[in-house]
Amino acid sequence: MTLPDPLVQVPALVLAAGRGERMRPLTDTTPKPLLQVQGRPLLQWHLQALADAGVSRVVINTAWLGAQISAYFSNVNGLQRLWDKRDKLSISYSHEGVDFGGALETAGGIARALPQLGPVFWLAAGDVFAPDFVFDGSAVQAFAASDHLAHLWLVPNPAHNLRGDFGLSREGLALNLPADDPAPRYTYSTLALLRAELFAAPWCDIPAGNPGGVKAPLAPLLRRAMDAGRVSAALYTGRWTDVGTPERLAELNR
Repeated sequence: MTLPDPLVQVPALVLAAGRGERMRPLTDTTPKPLLQVQGRPLLQWHLQALADAGVSRVVINTAWLGAQISAYFSNVNGLQRLWDKRDKLSISYSHEGVDFGGALETAGGIARALPQLGPVFWLAAGDVFAPDFVFDGSAVQAFAASDHLAHLWLVPNPAHNLRGDFGLSREGLALNLPADDPAPRYTYSTLALLRAELFAAPWCDIPAGNPGGVKAPLAPLLRRAMDAGRVSAALYTGRWTDVGTPERLAELNR
């Protein structure tokens, strides 16, 4: 895929299907992406950043209390009460809870939403606060011109994940390091550019569109692609919080 203009953008998938068990009791009645962070729903921070970057189309996957999310961010008209009318952001949904009775995990959810996306798309988790992150069109251009299946933004390891997830080579490749490898690891931020090709053989065996509602995590697919040298990465040092506990939410709002 070649994008002639560095400002050309691709669709985005924002993950918002999780139950948020560690956030209970807050998430008993409110889906985690709608919890307020500094005066606005957590999910809105990503949507505003995507709109600011020129992304025009977003898919949100839902499961737990998903009707609340689609009611709040109903469509491009509903967004007019949230930000300037000049920002054009069309939102559609992949309602895993309605279709299958629950969330399909990350890879299963992405595979389900693929028909609404394209050959290349942004990925962001709706429960991560990263107000400085820019969904940069030039990053899309560089990724589309490569043969990589994924480009990940990694962050310095937070206190709740001191071991980290993946290594990072000098050449900018994400590394699936063996357990006993002493090389530094970093935490996957859940911000990424992905190719739809990652969700087909030989990397993934879920049928296109995931009609059976197969549940599957994303990490094994990424590790297979890393072993083939087809995942790039960059270290992101802006503000970033995995809003996974009431304590972290309270700290952000303090």
